[in-house]
Amino acid sequence: MEKLKTPVVPLVKIHYQSKVKPSERKQIRTAQDVYDIMLAEEEMAQNIDYKELAFAIYLNQSSKVLSVMKLAEGGITSTEVDIRIALQGALLLNATSLIFIHNHPGGEVSPSPSDIQLTNNFKDAARLLNIRLVDHLIISSENYFSFVQKGMLE
Repeated sequence: MEKLKTPVVPLVKIHYQSKVKPSERKQIRTAQDVYDIMLAEEEMAQNIDYKELAFAIYLNQSSKVLSVMKLAEGGITSTEVDIRIALQGALLLNATSLIFIHNHPGGEVSPSPSDIQLTNNFKDAARLLNIRLVDHLIISSENYFSFVQKGMLE
């Protein structure tokens, strides 16, 4: 009689450990706070006028930053953002909300129709997981556009 082999399957382990004490985490109060964080983020600072990058800032219930994660890197005029990757980060961090940020290398921060559609898709997908999209900022080296400040995100 042949012995059945137990199949080998991947094992997923989830573990979150921060080196930043909760009392030392930056709290997000305004879009300017987000803009300042992103201008200080090394990869964004080096490429803000060169190519499009997309990031997420993950927040806890107190709007304190849990993490900043690069979501995508593109070319001069666009980048492809996979919302599933952004939400995966939120779930792994136990984030209750997130802020989506991307830059426009040309300096014009007004949203394109595809930026507006992406924001709506982001908001709807996050809502299904009980995660709130706090804002979407489009940034340049000189200024930013906040969907919340312009009344385009409820």
